[in-house]
Amino acid sequence: MKIGELSKLTGLTASRIRFYESAGLLRAVARQANGYRDYPPEAASVLETIDSAQRAGFSLEQIRHLLPLGDGSWDHEKLLMALKAKVAEVEVLQKRLKQNKAQLLVAIDSIENRPDSIDCEDNRTRVLDRLRSKGVVASRRKPARDG
Repeated sequence: MKIGELSKLTGLTASRIRFYESAGLLRAVARQANGYRDYPPEAASVLETIDSAQRAGFSLEQIRHLLPLGDGSWDHEKLLMALKAKVAEVEVLQKRLKQNKAQLLVAIDSIENRPDSIDCEDNRTRVLDRLRSKGVVASRRKPARDG
């Protein structure tokens, strides 16, 4: 099929398809006498796999090593290891995002509910103290003593 057909089928732009081909993620295809690329039907599933993997957070280099081997077969062990590693990365990111959200919510609440009797500088100290007490900002470290 021509690149336009493949683009419609996958939802990817022709330039993106050409990029994946030039990056070695999509096998180079035969050209017709008029110079048009002639993609096999399996190119659509390869492109959808690449797009899906990118959306899941895999880099192009990681994807290159996960795609089926020359004979079209997958290295299932390597694929499972990569998928499990990506899930672990996502879990770490989720934990960090949860902490960030907690920090932001405490800061918002502290700012919105600032007592009228304190100025901005005192409120900054109050907000940081609240964040420390909630465990979302590291406590101040005491300077090390010599001797």
